[in-house]
Amino acid sequence: MSQFAGLTPLLAPRSIAVLGASSDPTRIGGRPIAYMRAQGFAGALYPVNPNRSEIQGLKAYASVADLPETPDVAIVAVPAELAAQAIGDLAARGVKGVVMFTAGFAEMDDAGAEAQAGMVATARAAGMRLLGPNCLGVFDARRSYYATFSSSFDSGWPVLGRIGIASQSGAYGTHLYTLARNRGIGASLCIMTGNESDVTVGECIGWLAENPDVDVIAVYAEGIREAPGLIAAFEAARAAKKPIVMQKVGRSELGGKAAKSHTASIAGDDAVTEAVMAEFGVYRARNSEEMLDIAHTATRKIYPVPNSLGVITVSGGAGVLISDVAESLGLAMPEMPLEAQQKLRTLVPFCAPRNPVDATAQVSNDVTLVKTFTESMVRDGGYASVLGFFSMTASSRRWPEIRQQLNAVRTENPGRLYALSVIVPPEGRDALEADGWVVHEDPTRAVIAIDAMGRYGAAFAGQAPDPAPVVAPMTLPASNPSEAEAKRLLAVAGIASAPEAACATVDRAVAAAQQFGFPVVMKILSPDILHKSEIGGVLLDIADTAAVRSGFALLLERARVAAPSARVEGVLVAKQLKGGVECILGIHRDPVFGPMAMFGLGGVFVEVLKDVVFRRCPFGPETAEAMIRSIKGAPLLLGARGRKTADVTALAAMLSRLSAFAVAAGDRLLSIDLNPVLAMPDGEGAFAVDAVIEVGPTGPS
Repeated sequence: MSQFAGLTPLLAPRSIAVLGASSDPTRIGGRPIAYMRAQGFAGALYPVNPNRSEIQGLKAYASVADLPETPDVAIVAVPAELAAQAIGDLAARGVKGVVMFTAGFAEMDDAGAEAQAGMVATARAAGMRLLGPNCLGVFDARRSYYATFSSSFDSGWPVLGRIGIASQSGAYGTHLYTLARNRGIGASLCIMTGNESDVTVGECIGWLAENPDVDVIAVYAEGIREAPGLIAAFEAARAAKKPIVMQKVGRSELGGKAAKSHTASIAGDDAVTEAVMAEFGVYRARNSEEMLDIAHTATRKIYPVPNSLGVITVSGGAGVLISDVAESLGLAMPEMPLEAQQKLRTLVPFCAPRNPVDATAQVSNDVTLVKTFTESMVRDGGYASVLGFFSMTASSRRWPEIRQQLNAVRTENPGRLYALSVIVPPEGRDALEADGWVVHEDPTRAVIAIDAMGRYGAAFAGQAPDPAPVVAPMTLPASNPSEAEAKRLLAVAGIASAPEAACATVDRAVAAAQQFGFPVVMKILSPDILHKSEIGGVLLDIADTAAVRSGFALLLERARVAAPSARVEGVLVAKQLKGGVECILGIHRDPVFGPMAMFGLGGVFVEVLKDVVFRRCPFGPETAEAMIRSIKGAPLLLGARGRKTADVTALAAMLSRLSAFAVAAGDRLLSIDLNPVLAMPDGEGAFAVDAVIEVGPTGPS
C-alpha cells in the first residue's frame, strides 16, 4: 500500500453523498451535484436533505443513516451549527472521507478552533479523513468528480492534462486552474485544503506524487503547519521524478501575518521553508505566470542534466535579451565550435553564429537555412536545450515551410528540450505543441522555464546525501550556559574553539594570558549576558599583564552597570587569532521544521547583506561544503583577489558537526550562535571565537 493511499477514497471516490444538498444548482449545496451530473460522474450521487424527496432529478435522503450504501466521501455544506452532528453521523456510518465546505471555525476565533478540534477528533477516531473545513474542495475532470462550489466552471470546463494543483487557498487554487484553462494548459485536478484541520497540503502533494494520472505538481502555499508530511511528499515526488513548482507566499512580515489569519496556520520562517524546498529540488515560482510556464514546460518530461542552452534567432536584439536572462540564472550558453561558426558564415556572411545563432531575416528568403543553422547548432553545439526565437515570423506566409524545417531537426535529433518563442493565435500554438515544441510568447519566460527543467534534472539525478556525523544524545543545562560552558558542550561534538580559560580572579586571568601568549581577548563571563559586545563586554588586543589587570576590572564594572542582576562568573581569556575569515554558524529551531543550520560570512555581511544559507539538520560535510560555496561571498573564502584560501574543509566539518549537535541536543535547544568563527588559512583549521547557546525550559512545553 502506498504511503498516501489513505486519501484515495476522499480524492478519487466511487460514490458521493452531499449533505445540505440543494435543488438550486447555483447554491453552495447545489453546485457539486449540478457539475457532476453535467459532466457525467460515473459513480453514485446521494443528496441528503430532510426537506426534499428529490433534488436535481436524484432521489434525496433524509439522513446519512437512510443512505442505501456507505459512500466513499461526503460533501458537507450545512450551517456551522449542524456541522459537528454531520461529522458524527458520517463517522458512525463508516464514511472514509469528508469534504467540508462549511466555514466559521479556526479561521474565526478560539471557539471556532475548539469546535473544529472536536470534529477532527471524531473523524480520526473513526478513521475518516477530513478536507477543510472552510475549503473549496477538490475536482478531477478525468473522473468528472467535482466536490467543489467554485463558480469557475460557469465559464468553461478544465482542459484535460497531467498537471495536478494543490492549494491552501480555494479562491487562488481555482484562479490558477482558470489561468491554466484559458492558456490551454491541462491542469485538470485541483485540491484545496482550507483550514487543514486534518488533511494538509503536504499530504495532497504526496498523493499527487503517487497518482499515475499526474506528471507535474503545482502548489500554492501560504504557511506550512506540518513538516513530516510535507517532507515525505517532497521525497515521494523526487523519487517518482515528478517536478514540483511551488508558489510560496508570505515572504514579508505583513504577508506572513495575512497568511496566518487567512488559513489559521503557522506561516513559519520563509527562508526556512525555501531552504527545505531547495533541499528537495522544489522550484519556487515568483508568480502564477511563472508557475504555469514551468509546469507546462515540465509536462514534456525532459529534464536535461547538465543543462545548456542553444538559441536560434532571427533577431540580434532578442539574442542579447536571452543571453542576459540566461546569465542571470546561471544557465550555460557555450559558444558554437569555431569550425561550425565558419561554416555558417560561408552561407550567410553577415550572420552571427556564436550563440545565440542569429540567422537573420535571410531565412525568409531561403527557408532551408532554418534547418541548416538549427541542425548545426544541435549537432555541432551539442546543446541540451534549444530555443528558437521567430516572433512574428510565425504569422508570415512562409511559416509553414519554416515549421517543416524546424520539425525535421527536432525529429532527427530527439532527446532534447525544444522550445519556441513565437506570436501565433491559439490554434497555431496548439499545432506547434502537438508537433512537440513548448511554446512561449515571451523569450524571458521561455529561458526561465528551460532553466527550471535543468534544475529538476539535477535534483532527480542527485546522489544520496552524505551521512551526518554521529553525536551522542546529551542533556542540556537547566538554563542558558555561559560562553565557556557552551564551548565545553560543543567540544564534545568536535567543534573547536580558540585556546581559552575561564578566570574567576584577576591573577588567574594574568596566568592564562601568559600561557597563551599576547595578544589575548578578554570577555565578560555570564550566562545572563548573551550579547556581550552590546555592553562593551569584549576587549581585544590585550598586549601585556597590566592591560589584563585593568581589563579585568573594567569588564566587571561594565557588567555591574549594564546588567546589575546578572550572574557574573568572571572573565574569559582567549588566545587572539589572526589572519582568518570571519564567518557565522548558527542553529535556529523552527517551530515547523525543527533545527535549521545557518551559514554566512560574519560581521557586516550577515547583518547588512544577509548573505546566508539555511539547511535542515543534520547533514554531512559534503553538504556543508556545498552550503559554504553557495553564498555570494564565497570567493572571500576561496582565494579571491590574492587572499589566502581558507580552510573550507575544516569549516564544513564544523558546520556538519554543529548540525548533528543540534539534533542530539533535543527539543530544548532553541538556538546556537557561533559568531564569529574564524576560518584560518587552508590547513590551519576553523575555530569558534564566541558561542551562545539558548535553551528552553525543562519539562513539558
